[in-house]
Amino acid sequence: MKGYIALKTILDYVLSFAMLIVLLPLLLLVSALVKCTSPGPVFFCHTRLGKDKRPFKIYKFRTMRTDTPKDMPTHLLADADQFITPIGHFLRKFSLDELPQLLNILRGEMSLIGPRPALWNQYDLLGLRDQNGANGLRPGLTGWAQVNGRDELPLEVKAAYDGYYAAHVSLWLDFKILLMTVGSVLTAKGVYEGAYFGESEAEASLKKATLEKESKKSKEPLER
Repeated sequence: MKGYIALKTILDYVLSFAMLIVLLPLLLLVSALVKCTSPGPVFFCHTRLGKDKRPFKIYKFRTMRTDTPKDMPTHLLADADQFITPIGHFLRKFSLDELPQLLNILRGEMSLIGPRPALWNQYDLLGLRDQNGANGLRPGLTGWAQVNGRDELPLEVKAAYDGYYAAHVSLWLDFKILLMTVGSVLTAKGVYEGAYFGESEAEASLKKATLEKESKKSKEPLER
């Protein structure tokens, strides 16, 4: 595993650089859409915890208005839809808002595959990851938990998936996660937030209530 970790770092740099080049037209298009559809910066920066819980600034395309309450997870807003930008639902549904994190990978703060970077105040999740040995990895653009449920997962299950990945990290597992990520992104599987883009109001209300119940139980805000 130690040998692969070294190779994994090299692959992260090579693949993220190649993806930035290939996806440059898309990145420019999304940047223009974000800028033209709502006032404010193109990018949203937020403090997350990386390897060994070291803080770093994560980059995303901005999908929320600039007057959105600070440090408030989307699902707890009284009316989340009023804060999501016109293009925001689409970007979040297909994870296009996460693409700027390729820069975080080039900076050595993230990896293509790994546990998703936690918010600084996700104490329960961080504690569970400590128990499962998952905080010693660089966080990923996608991960084993994301392709096995994403927002649907209770914290204990999410941390268990992160721990499994930490214990079994390999080239084959990373390749499998990348393939599964493509399917998850294209189908927007496991994405629940705001108005739950593309779902009926009844379906959205039910899933929102489920997430709020899980969040209160764990006393930990879900990732915006």
